[in-house]
Amino acid sequence: MNDDIRELSRRKLNFLQTLKAVAWGLFGVRKGKGHHLDMATLNPIHLIIAGILAAIVLVVGLVALANWLVSSMS
Repeated sequence: MNDDIRELSRRKLNFLQTLKAVAWGLFGVRKGKGHHLDMATLNPIHLIIAGILAAIVLVVGLVALANWLVSSMS
Protein backbone atom coordinates (compact mmCIF):
# COMPACT_ATOMS: atom_id res chain seq x y z
CA MET A 1 0.00 0.00 0.00
CA ASN A 2 2.75 2.48 0.93
CA ASP A 3 4.66 1.63 -2.25
CA ASP A 4 1.55 2.43 -4.32
CA ILE A 5 1.16 5.81 -2.64
CA ARG A 6 4.84 6.62 -3.18
CA GLU A 7 4.58 5.65 -6.85
CA LEU A 8 1.52 7.86 -7.34
CA SER A 9 3.24 10.84 -5.74
CA ARG A 10 6.21 10.50 -8.12
CA ARG A 11 4.12 10.93 -11.25
CA LYS A 12 4.64 14.00 -13.38
CA LEU A 13 2.66 16.96 -12.12
CA ASN A 14 1.66 18.74 -15.32
CA PHE A 15 -1.51 20.67 -14.50
CA LEU A 16 -2.22 21.48 -18.16
CA GLN A 17 -2.32 17.76 -19.01
CA THR A 18 -4.65 17.21 -16.06
CA LEU A 19 -7.03 19.95 -17.24
CA LYS A 20 -6.94 18.54 -20.77
CA ALA A 21 -7.85 15.07 -19.51
CA VAL A 22 -10.69 16.48 -17.41
CA ALA A 23 -12.02 18.51 -20.37
CA TRP A 24 -12.05 15.43 -22.59
CA GLY A 25 -13.80 13.53 -19.83
CA LEU A 26 -16.50 16.19 -19.46
CA PHE A 27 -17.23 16.03 -23.18
CA GLY A 28 -17.16 12.23 -23.12
CA VAL A 29 -14.65 11.78 -25.93
CA ARG A 30 -11.27 10.22 -25.35
CA LYS A 31 -9.25 7.76 -27.42
CA GLY A 32 -7.91 4.63 -25.79
CA LYS A 33 -4.27 5.54 -26.35
CA GLY A 34 -4.72 8.95 -24.71
CA HIS A 35 -6.60 7.40 -21.81
CA HIS A 36 -3.82 4.91 -21.13
CA LEU A 37 -1.21 7.68 -21.33
CA ASP A 38 -3.20 9.77 -18.85
CA MET A 39 -3.52 6.90 -16.41
CA ALA A 40 0.24 6.34 -16.54
CA THR A 41 1.33 9.97 -16.09
CA LEU A 42 -1.33 11.94 -14.22
CA ASN A 43 -1.50 12.20 -10.45
CA PRO A 44 -4.93 10.91 -9.31
CA ILE A 45 -5.23 13.48 -6.53
CA HIS A 46 -4.70 16.34 -8.99
CA LEU A 47 -7.13 14.71 -11.40
CA ILE A 48 -9.84 14.59 -8.73
CA ILE A 49 -9.25 18.20 -7.70
CA ALA A 50 -9.28 19.40 -11.33
CA GLY A 51 -12.47 17.41 -11.99
CA ILE A 52 -14.26 18.98 -9.03
CA LEU A 53 -13.13 22.47 -10.06
CA ALA A 54 -14.20 21.88 -13.67
CA ALA A 55 -17.62 20.65 -12.55
CA ILE A 56 -18.08 23.75 -10.36
CA VAL A 57 -17.08 26.05 -13.24
CA LEU A 58 -19.47 24.22 -15.59
CA VAL A 59 -22.42 24.48 -13.18
CA VAL A 60 -21.76 28.15 -12.37
CA GLY A 61 -21.46 28.90 -16.09
CA LEU A 62 -24.74 27.17 -16.88
CA VAL A 63 -26.54 28.95 -14.04
CA ALA A 64 -25.15 32.31 -15.20
CA LEU A 65 -26.23 31.58 -18.78
CA ALA A 66 -29.73 30.59 -17.65
CA ASN A 67 -30.06 33.74 -15.52
CA TRP A 68 -28.90 35.90 -18.42
CA LEU A 69 -31.36 34.27 -20.82
CA VAL A 70 -34.26 34.62 -18.41
CA SER A 71 -33.48 38.27 -17.67
CA SER A 72 -33.10 39.14 -21.36
CA MET A 73 -36.52 37.65 -22.19
CA SER A 74 -38.42 39.77 -19.71
